[in-house]
Amino acid sequence: MKTHIDCFPCFLKQSIIALRYGTKNVSLQEKILKAVLADIEGADTAKPPAYTTTFIHRRIRRMLRKDPFKGIKSEYNQISLGLYPHLKKMVEESSDPLWTASRLAIAGNVIDFGIFTSVDIEGTIGRALQNPLTVDHYQSFKTALTGAAEVLYLLDNAGEVVFDRLLIETMVSQGKKVVAVVKGSSVINDCTIKDAREAGITEVCEVIDNGSDGVGTILEWTSRDFRQRYRQFPLIISKGQGNFETLKDPEKTIFYLFQSKCGVVSKELGLSPGSMILKKA
Repeated sequence: MKTHIDCFPCFLKQSIIALRYGTKNVSLQEKILKAVLADIEGADTAKPPAYTTTFIHRRIRRMLRKDPFKGIKSEYNQISLGLYPHLKKMVEESSDPLWTASRLAIAGNVIDFGIFTSVDIEGTIGRALQNPLTVDHYQSFKTALTGAAEVLYLLDNAGEVVFDRLLIETMVSQGKKVVAVVKGSSVINDCTIKDAREAGITEVCEVIDNGSDGVGTILEWTSRDFRQRYRQFPLIISKGQGNFETLKDPEKTIFYLFQSKCGVVSKELGLSPGSMILKKA
């Protein structure tokens, strides 16, 4: 997808959210926000919004001299881990554990502090389990997974990663080899190897990083090692809106699991904001 004019106020809003997490120094907030305007002005509208968002957050981290989302990431890892035993039981007692685990993974995508300042995790879990998905390619997903020995799982956010763990564990229990992918370094509240360890993912499957701080999965910005691993997997699970924006590969079978959180992405899909999606590419 391309960057639309409606993305520009969102770039500004995301910057303000990051700055309020990063510092209470109003003068510094103002200084960085003015600097970020150069990145917004220079946005390449032929590219997905994630490109400009990456440049914005690089500048914010550099000028703050720290990761503004470090605290909230750890906090929501712990909140999600507190829910994990109950959610795990729900999956195990389900008549279709894969269905339940995939729904919970989509519910977890609400934990996104690059966009939201608060989230209703339990309410979102209820909606994911009780209501139809707006786009529901579950049967195609189940069929593809049945025929696959290996799965590459592109993780999205901290906190959310605990919900991904449920789906990964379910696939592993079905005899699948899963390799989970985290970011190479901090960007927004995206999952890094530290978050994967906190969430217990490293105890369940192999975890690699993509060598990048790019929002989503911008392949040309990832490491050569990651791209070599990526080419080995015909089946990919892509979590989150950023990965949906950036990853298109006709040579791969890709399933996107996410919630449509903005008007631009929702319009691309012909859906309402807040839609829950399990979509085959």
